[in-house]
Amino acid sequence: MKWTDTQRIAEDLNDRFPDVDPETIRFTDLHRWVLELDGFDDEPNRSGERILEAIQAAWIEEAR
Repeated sequence: MKWTDTQRIAEDLNDRFPDVDPETIRFTDLHRWVLELDGFDDEPNRSGERILEAIQAAWIEEAR
């Protein structure tokens, strides 16, 4: 899984952190949690604010 797999990342985050409101997450936590996901295999420095925003938006939709 890479940074660009935003939907899959969002699904995995939603499964792993069902009690977290993705609208209140800090990007530093989001970045760390993505890196800790099973199957995630991308460079930590390849993410940026746009990618993290896309992941957060997908997670918000997934959590509804």
